[in-house]
Amino acid sequence: MNSFFFLAIVQARCNSSRLPKKVLKKVQGKTLLEFQCSRILNSKKLNKVIIATTKSKVDDSIVTIGNKLSLDIFRGSEKNVLERYYKAAFPYNLSNNLVVIRLTGDCPLMDPELIDVMIEDFENNPVDYLSNTLTPTFPDGLDIEIITFNALKLAFEKAKYPSHKEHVTLYIKESSEFKKRNFYNEIDYSKFRLTVDEEEDFVLIKNIIKELEKLTKNFNYIDVINLLTKNPDLFNINKDLKRDSGLILSLKKEGRA
Repeated sequence: MNSFFFLAIVQARCNSSRLPKKVLKKVQGKTLLEFQCSRILNSKKLNKVIIATTKSKVDDSIVTIGNKLSLDIFRGSEKNVLERYYKAAFPYNLSNNLVVIRLTGDCPLMDPELIDVMIEDFENNPVDYLSNTLTPTFPDGLDIEIITFNALKLAFEKAKYPSHKEHVTLYIKESSEFKKRNFYNEIDYSKFRLTVDEEEDFVLIKNIIKELEKLTKNFNYIDVINLLTKNPDLFNINKDLKRDSGLILSLKKEGRA
């Protein structure tokens, strides 16, 4: 079996257009970013977790959170997120075996067990890009993308559209030069929305955390699905919000959607 170094890069910034400073919103005394990173650190397969944020002064608070959790921080471009990822990953490619796990800071309920299952799938059948987002069957907010550093480097060198630079893996998804595979769930849970882009999303996430932490700190995504299934009033809080609305808007600006 190949020996890979698995680096999780969590992208986070405070100047989000739809819900500014969403990663700093607090539930049970913790910021959403702190809550998410603490969960990610429970992964048994990841070799390292870092945060990639911007050089903007407003993101100093993200650095503070990273320092609190003893995580390495990379600060780079705000708009060219692909460049930020590439430069954040570059120092860790010491033996040409680096694999990047892309995670976004608006997914506070990220499941470390799912990360590990997908990494194991990658280990058993490596590709340039493994994701559960090509054909979504997991809830929005459990997005995991596994990318070889070589694929990330090629995307960085060849990306031409602004949307390629804003949405890190879009060039890889659109190009035929990469070997890609989708990771499917046995049951399609894509109707569930667990990301935080709007105020309604935060209200839902806050309620989920408060309810499930009464039972266990280490709840998984199935626990979340069960809670929402049994409590349709919770599910309905953000059910009308659309998946990938930011990406769709970027493509429309370029006349590509």
